[in-house]
Amino acid sequence: MRILTFIVMMQSLLMGVSISAQTPDFEKMVEYAIKAPSGHNTQPWKFKFTEKGIDILPNFDRSLPVVDGTHRELYVSIGAATENLCITARELGYKEEVSLLTNTKGECYIHVALVKSEQTLFCPLFAQIVKRQTNRRVYTGKLVDEDTLAYLKKIPYEKEVHVYYYKNGNASFNLLKEFVFRGNEIQMTDKNFKEELTGWIRLNKKQVAKTRDGLTYSTMGSPSIPTFIGKPIIKSFLKPKAQNKSDSKKIASSSHLVLFTTCNNTPEEWISLGRSLERFLLETTRMGIANAYMNQPCEVYSLATELQTKLSINGEVPTLLLRIGYANSMPYSPRKEVKDVIIRKPE
Repeated sequence: MRILTFIVMMQSLLMGVSISAQTPDFEKMVEYAIKAPSGHNTQPWKFKFTEKGIDILPNFDRSLPVVDGTHRELYVSIGAATENLCITARELGYKEEVSLLTNTKGECYIHVALVKSEQTLFCPLFAQIVKRQTNRRVYTGKLVDEDTLAYLKKIPYEKEVHVYYYKNGNASFNLLKEFVFRGNEIQMTDKNFKEELTGWIRLNKKQVAKTRDGLTYSTMGSPSIPTFIGKPIIKSFLKPKAQNKSDSKKIASSSHLVLFTTCNNTPEEWISLGRSLERFLLETTRMGIANAYMNQPCEVYSLATELQTKLSINGEVPTLLLRIGYANSMPYSPRKEVKDVIIRKPE
């Protein structure tokens, strides 16, 4: 028995730091990874520690089958979580290498190989992870200046991911605005869409404390109200006319619409887009620029297909649409506890 223990210890030394020694660092990486954005704040990820790193797995139990039937936004979310994890790893003194793998079911997942470095690897975006938020306010109307825009356009993105900026008032901006309204007409008359959406809305503090997920009353700028009062109010607002009126004000107050595209619309590209998106979000956070999603034209297949031909995007697939501008900060969305998203090996 002692010989076996000695062999195991020697193997651990040869491989580097043991997983038990790395666990506090790995848990810290997960803590920051899960601050990434996700559709309806579903947090559709799981993490598994291995001897050589961390697996980031899609959690399909937290998918959105109506609005995200292909799991595209789910994979974008775990891509964003991957980027946060890698940034945190560097901050903790690790070198990372990201691999996209496939399980026996043909499902994509991510492995981040981690090696402790002798050097301190400072990452300027690390401090922005806890500050980043989706800001659903009406913005101030102030435009992002050309120098700032030029800087944002130099952010390095993953292969097959492209980003387009449309200034408030230009023809493409106005076209996208009309597509947002058309998306609302389709989604807000879809019973299944509205049921799925309302299932993730958290109306009061009690619901938030219980679930630690979803679209909370505070992030939507609403007061905490009892469920029996809130549900009828929510239903009265989930109508095309009301949604278009709200979105019209928000778009008009924004500086630019920003469109992320992919070339082949595959899970691998969605993950790459998520990593690229998080870089963009962290950089804009550092610069005091607010953002929120206007993804309706990308979520409705017929609209996305039409946009491919009407926008000068080289036939690429419209995948994610945001608005950017300036605004006071909002309350932050809740997150699950780290222990709840880690897959532990059986004792």
